[in-house]
Amino acid sequence: MSRSIAVTDRRHRLLVLAICCLSLFIVGLDNTVVNIALPAVQHDLGASASGLQWVIDAYTLVLASLLMLSGSVADRIGRKRVFQTGLVLFVLGSLLCSLAPGLGWLIAFRAVQAVGGSMLNPVAMSIITNTFTDRKERAQAIGVWGGVIGVSMALGPLIGGFLVDSAGWPSIFLINIPVGLAAFVLTYRHVPESRSPRPRRLDPVGQLLMVLLLGCGTTVIIEGPGRGWTSPVILALSAVALVALLVFPFWERRVPDPLIDPRFFRSAPFTGATVTAVCAFATLAGFLFLNTLYLQNVRHYSPVVAGLWTLPMAGLTLLTAPLSGRIVGNRGPRLPLLVAGAAIAASGVLLTGLTADSSAFLLLPAYALFGLGFGMVNAPITNSAVSGMPLAQAGVAAAVASTSRQVGQSLGVAVIGTVVAGAVASAGDFAAASHTGWWIIAGLGLTVFALGLVTTTRWAAGTAALVAARFDRAPGGVRGPSVERLP
Repeated sequence: MSRSIAVTDRRHRLLVLAICCLSLFIVGLDNTVVNIALPAVQHDLGASASGLQWVIDAYTLVLASLLMLSGSVADRIGRKRVFQTGLVLFVLGSLLCSLAPGLGWLIAFRAVQAVGGSMLNPVAMSIITNTFTDRKERAQAIGVWGGVIGVSMALGPLIGGFLVDSAGWPSIFLINIPVGLAAFVLTYRHVPESRSPRPRRLDPVGQLLMVLLLGCGTTVIIEGPGRGWTSPVILALSAVALVALLVFPFWERRVPDPLIDPRFFRSAPFTGATVTAVCAFATLAGFLFLNTLYLQNVRHYSPVVAGLWTLPMAGLTLLTAPLSGRIVGNRGPRLPLLVAGAAIAASGVLLTGLTADSSAFLLLPAYALFGLGFGMVNAPITNSAVSGMPLAQAGVAAAVASTSRQVGQSLGVAVIGTVVAGAVASAGDFAAASHTGWWIIAGLGLTVFALGLVTTTRWAAGTAALVAARFDRAPGGVRGPSVERLP
């Protein structure tokens, strides 16, 4: 077990859960609240379409690149210490973003925010799994955790609309400061310190390869249309990304403590959770990016009105995210995954008929369906990622799931934004050009549905049990001390 101060009082355990969820809320909110401010940022800072994509992806890419490293460092030097450091950096980055004098500065300060954010999500999950030692309580806590992700991201456009309309786009960053400081104080007073008894060694080569793969690959997707797909810069970046992609799994199989242990992917539920996270969060990023530009630039709604139009999405996510957590805790992830995939796909199909003057009878049901689907998908992602894993591996498994979410968001903005921007350049009609993006979202929803069918079978559960058994055994066939598995 991890070296920690036991939290024996239930109220204290719930307080620790609330503190961890508070940090998750501001990180998740920041993922989506920025979307509603994009037109205002574009107007004030003179940003291009690719510049707007970088405002989103500078955050998600850095977050995705550093989540695994932050989790490993926290296991080594102390989870509480790293968690508090992350809160300070996140608050500092938020303050700097609100003061950014230009687009380049804003993108750079978003990266600072992300460095802090990377120290929050996986570390908080490790704190939760080591605080809730009872299997049923831990399952419920993980369900709450997964629900908060959906709630925070769904509320982003609504909260952002009111803030941008009343106080300008810098206010969407200032709101993080009091919440982050409150979380810091509460963590200092109530969260016990803990470390892994056998911390994983750092994997600097694996970390570098991941940064090169994600950074160069996303840059190619975003900048390729503007610079030209055959330009020397794009070709060089493509080559670097391809080499990193090929070398990364080769390297990870040969180091004692890999950044991402390839053995995890022998578990069908874990692999399914990883791919589901990428697909689901790509749909979220694409949905918010396209919807924000449509409502504000095509329909000419103010930020607050645009935010109000997303109420069906936010409302359904608020209702279904905690419901999904309870269903997962009591019946498993199958039903929420199937509902999520079907609802997201249906939303995408409806919006393929979008026009400049589409009626509320098209928009509101489509938004509600997306909210239903996204609210249902988060809890089963987290549960499937850590299900069956030994307690000592829970933080790493959760970090992979969190990384997959951020990768999905980065790819959603990069791919869907680039495809639609190219169509707009050809046709000039954003509503019609967005249809390709909505078809992509529908296809990703169907992928989530299919994964929900395949990864919740008895065969899939058997693969997870085999993986857990391999981790339970130390070298020489002797069972190691950390043999408890997560429910």
